[in-house]
Amino acid sequence: MNPEDFYDNTDPFVAEVWIRSLEVIFRYMDMADADRVRGTIYLLKGDASLWWEEAEQGVNLATSTWKGFKRVFYDKYFRSDVCSRLKREFISLRQGDFAVVEFVQKFDRDCHFVPLISKDVAENLRHFLDGLRPTIRQDVMLVDPTDYTTVVARSY
Repeated sequence: MNPEDFYDNTDPFVAEVWIRSLEVIFRYMDMADADRVRGTIYLLKGDASLWWEEAEQGVNLATSTWKGFKRVFYDKYFRSDVCSRLKREFISLRQGDFAVVEFVQKFDRDCHFVPLISKDVAENLRHFLDGLRPTIRQDVMLVDPTDYTTVVARSY
């Protein structure tokens, strides 16, 4: 496994993909919380390393958890204004001129930022269906779908 270094990036999706890629490694290697934090700090380079040097002043590494590190990391890379914008974009997401595959990709990526919808299976399904073009939604509804996988497959 060769985790990538993180140099600092203002795109919240780049930061999120990086964190998720580390979490896959951590789960596979069954790493303890403290090792996760230390390993992640090692991968911070350039401006991200400089940011951590400042942020670490308020963190006790002896008791730091992965969840705590992510909170500090997300405070930096997912500012509240960015999260608010992403939530608004998701709430107003419609298929429009997107191909179904593009709409599914955008829906799956963006729903992460609206946990009240993404964690509620029925609400997630309703929101996806509402975003589909009416002609596609009508065809999907003919099979009375009950889960997201079925809806996506039928949408294609």
